[in-house]
Amino acid sequence: MRYQTKTGSLTELSTPCLITSLDQARKVAAKHRQKALFDAAITDFQDKPGKTLLVPLPKDAPVKRLLVAGGADGEVTAEDFRKIAAAVAKAVRPLNAQSALWALGAARVTDRDVYWRISTGLAALANALYEFNEHKTGDTGPGLTLKRIQVHADARSRATVQRAAREATALQTGLDFARNLGNQPANVCNPNYLLKEARKLSRLDKVKVSSLDEKRMTELGMGAFMAVSQGSDTPGRMIIVEYKGGKAGDAPVVLVGKGITFDTGGISLKPAAAMDEMKFDMCGAATVLGTIRAVAEAKLPVNVITVVAAAENMPSGRATRPGDIVRTMSGKTVEILNTDAEGRLVLCDALTYVERYKPKAVVDVATLTGAMIVALGSYASGLFTKDDDLAGALLDAGDWSGDRAWRMPLWDDYQEMLKSNFADIPNIGSPGAGSITAACFLSRFTGKYAWAHLDIAGSGFQGGAAKGATGRPVGLLFRYLVQASE
Repeated sequence: MRYQTKTGSLTELSTPCLITSLDQARKVAAKHRQKALFDAAITDFQDKPGKTLLVPLPKDAPVKRLLVAGGADGEVTAEDFRKIAAAVAKAVRPLNAQSALWALGAARVTDRDVYWRISTGLAALANALYEFNEHKTGDTGPGLTLKRIQVHADARSRATVQRAAREATALQTGLDFARNLGNQPANVCNPNYLLKEARKLSRLDKVKVSSLDEKRMTELGMGAFMAVSQGSDTPGRMIIVEYKGGKAGDAPVVLVGKGITFDTGGISLKPAAAMDEMKFDMCGAATVLGTIRAVAEAKLPVNVITVVAAAENMPSGRATRPGDIVRTMSGKTVEILNTDAEGRLVLCDALTYVERYKPKAVVDVATLTGAMIVALGSYASGLFTKDDDLAGALLDAGDWSGDRAWRMPLWDDYQEMLKSNFADIPNIGSPGAGSITAACFLSRFTGKYAWAHLDIAGSGFQGGAAKGATGRPVGLLFRYLVQASE
């Protein structure tokens, strides 16, 4: 999707489809001598957030269609504006037009400026217009005809609107990259595939890509990572993507992603029902790769490093057994009580590895625990950190972008649930608080920098009829890095 800015009076512009409020649509219809037609079309229209109406105008009119956004004339809350934007984006998807003019930037939203309004509207479009048909060979329907969105701006707001549109383009590129990776089947998307796709990012300005193979990880003492990877015929990879958009010497923000490209549970085998969804266990990796792509595309003045711990968790004669004890890169030993708690094993070695970058902050992202789905469902990602400043920045970024997180406790009391008779730490805690004890486990490897953990087990993908990767929390992380760059 291409985003462009357009200035001028709405009553004078031409477009295949004008997206605007009821009052403004009425003025445009009257200007083109179609007031009677318009008034008849809106007879039963409910002018409230979440409602839309498409009004076709005669073929000779400069505006071919009016897409009316309900509730967009009076002052609305941020939440209501998101409803408006989402409803419009859904209505735009089946539109048989090459382009449309988005004219909702002038809406009055409580405590939000035009930059937020444009960013939120275009993010809604990015979510609604995504499709993944790479492996379909038959008729996939009419397909998406919309190729370009023009964003209306007046002379005063033009520079701000242009910036919002430019960053929205970068964000959509990153979101699509993350969702495409997440939606690939595991027989395509294995650790080597993730590395191949990550290497494409080196084509972007100021981006460098490198990796560690299993031989190098073994030399570095990454016994926890190797305990997961050794059961698979496909070797694991530690993928490093560096973007140097900030000043030389500025400490980078490091993003660490869990990249379990398929999770059988290992010897602690998962039940068969919905196991196909375990291809989504690399959505943490997908989102951090999507985020650094968005940052590079937007040319943000900030240094970012993304580290992906990519492996398959498979049962075999070489697989780790429950009760095995391994030594991590940090030197700590771990008793593996459940091989299905593998994400924290690959992450703990990655979290030790990133110490070498002397980071400003580290945020890891992982589809880590089913307990997170029980706690928060799909509406928010779970946020764990003891750093109040980092928590505040991430929560603010989530609230701003609509890609929300909720802070969970990381009290020392929960550390008492992680005890082993035979090693320094077990890989699962005593019953209860599963998402918290998983975060407590990771915290044992993060003492040398500011750190936060995002558990996206509920938010990173959807099941059922809407099955697919969501790209979350690319929106949250991108906004966090925009703020960091400012």
